[in-house]
Amino acid sequence: MSKTTGLSRRDILGATAALVAGGKLAHAQGDAPIKIGINAAIQVQAGRDIVDGAQLAMDEINAKGGVLGRKLTMVVADETDNPEQGVSAIKKLISENVDVLIGGYTSGVTLAQIPHIVRSKTIALTVGAASPAITAMVKKNYDRNKYIFRTGVLNSLHLANGTLDYMTGFLHGERGMNKFALVGESAKWVQDLIPFLKKNAQEAGLDIVMDEIFDTSTTNFSPLLSKVKSSGAEYMVVIISHAASDVLAKQWYDARTPVPYGGIDVKSQDTDFFERVGGKCISEVAFNFIVRAPLTEKTLPFFDAFEQKYKRQPVYTGSGAYDTVYAYADAVTRAGSMDTDAIIKALETIDMVTTTGRMQLDDSHDLKAGAGLVSLLFAQWQEDGKRVIVWPEAARTGDYINPPWMS
Repeated sequence: MSKTTGLSRRDILGATAALVAGGKLAHAQGDAPIKIGINAAIQVQAGRDIVDGAQLAMDEINAKGGVLGRKLTMVVADETDNPEQGVSAIKKLISENVDVLIGGYTSGVTLAQIPHIVRSKTIALTVGAASPAITAMVKKNYDRNKYIFRTGVLNSLHLANGTLDYMTGFLHGERGMNKFALVGESAKWVQDLIPFLKKNAQEAGLDIVMDEIFDTSTTNFSPLLSKVKSSGAEYMVVIISHAASDVLAKQWYDARTPVPYGGIDVKSQDTDFFERVGGKCISEVAFNFIVRAPLTEKTLPFFDAFEQKYKRQPVYTGSGAYDTVYAYADAVTRAGSMDTDAIIKALETIDMVTTTGRMQLDDSHDLKAGAGLVSLLFAQWQEDGKRVIVWPEAARTGDYINPPWMS
């Protein structure tokens, strides 16, 4: 035989050993974990909750055998709220050969990261950044930008529509208010939102007596609060994420400002916000996507599991990251492989119940909003740090209260 094949017994044994080793290597590669890159601003609760919400979902999925027989693992990079550092975080995760990116908090940071994401052809699922410009790129150039999705938060135009509904349906329709002051911070997503909100509020017959943008570094809100009071506004609608919400609440309370307030105040969603400000946010209404209420069959189990594991209640990015890990796992399972294009196609047809509603995506890879899907909740801080949903009516868990000095 050796004369016919030209192989010695030693050669045959060596070749056999190589095949066996190669078979073991191929098997090991097939069983390699699916690596999830988490980009989050971990210095704030919204960022920490991305990490912890994703980890909770991964633990649950891994306990059931993983995805396609593979475990999920995590690599975390702190993107902060600085675009330059955010780009460095994305580059770090890409260099780690992650299979998918889940995270994002600040729209300016996310927009700076996108060129690096699409160049690497890595699927990125945004859970915190709200600018419509993020997913608008998908429709403008699908082949280049098809890797970008928003799965964990509604874009700022949906937020504007939800806030408009709160103003027209609840503040005007139920509370009889008609004069409003719109106050927002100087950030990209707010610049997208306030003109849209003002125009549509006026078309709905509401009187916008004041609209003003202030710098995110503001620490003295007394002039602004005096201007709101002088405007004759019956309600101050705030649109803020990075500004000093704690300082605003304290100064509003200490001045006994005769104008209640609420709207989109991201930091006031923090579960320790009431305690942080010494209860001075009482009666503020803050938008939310999740509080401890039976929004879907998944809400309470997630909420309680998160609180038990991390000893705090989650904010919207926690539920968004949790749902997004499940959405990605579902897409990979339906794709039947780790082929990027197959996973993208599966994500485009996602239709699943989540902790906040039902996840479906539009043709720009953006989370759909509305009845039966995902909608804004407006929850009010009340005595002892209790949060009560006051709008929409279908989700209401308690009655609205005025500031104590206006009762």
